[in-house]
Amino acid sequence: MRQKSYDGTNSLYLIPTPVGNMDDITKRALDTLKMVDLILCEDTRVTSELLRKFNIKKKLIHCDDHNENDLKQKILEKLNDGLNIGLVTDRGTPIISDPGYKIVQFISKNGYNVISLPGPTAFVPALTMSGINPAPFLFYGFLNSKESRRVKELESLKKLPYTIILYEAPHRIYDMLKSLLEVFGNRRIALCREISKKYEEVIRGTLEEVLEIADTLKGEMVVVVEGNLQQEDFSTMTVLEHINLYLEDGMTEKEAIKKVAIERDVPKSVIYREYHINN
Repeated sequence: MRQKSYDGTNSLYLIPTPVGNMDDITKRALDTLKMVDLILCEDTRVTSELLRKFNIKKKLIHCDDHNENDLKQKILEKLNDGLNIGLVTDRGTPIISDPGYKIVQFISKNGYNVISLPGPTAFVPALTMSGINPAPFLFYGFLNSKESRRVKELESLKKLPYTIILYEAPHRIYDMLKSLLEVFGNRRIALCREISKKYEEVIRGTLEEVLEIADTLKGEMVVVVEGNLQQEDFSTMTVLEHINLYLEDGMTEKEAIKKVAIERDVPKSVIYREYHINN
């Protein structure tokens, strides 16, 4: 469905807020916070503090992963009444590892514009100051807090040649890096903490080196991990073995055939035919 965002109708606005330094808020974000009729926020105390700093008074509605589904219809009714609605997270750009996706999906399906303002987000400065190849990259966000599930997630990522960006809480950073080392091997990483704040710090090194001090670190953390740079030799494998390698990783047959065709520099139709003849 095509939607023209700037058609003068009332809308849902996704408003980025500073990840640390309050000076990073944009003029447009401030103007929009002043314009909207109410604001959905992850934590009313955090958002109230932000609004007080800029002398803005608005009605706040708590919105998180637990009540997002319940709020969807209420938000739609507010839009039907002609109100403009803002959505913020505690820090950074809404939806990026934060609540809001379900509401955006529901509101857009019901014909209302969703306007996302450009602005602060933690993973972009982490990537650009990491010293690790910035392209291509994969933003993954938070890994599962349970070790068995975390390891399974990492297993699905370990062969990717892309730089990978992860978020983690300080009390889990040691365990997460330990899992990374076990699954990925001793790759280069950059651990960026307290981005844009007074004690901002970037720790560059191998996983083994950063693990030595990980349990002493505090603050909001972004981990930038080097991609898998080892070129695998598939010449000793049959096409069937090569495809099965990716099927076991959870790819569909179509995805696996496409990837094998690229890696062998052979037309996809040839790989498809050989796979089905021998399977």
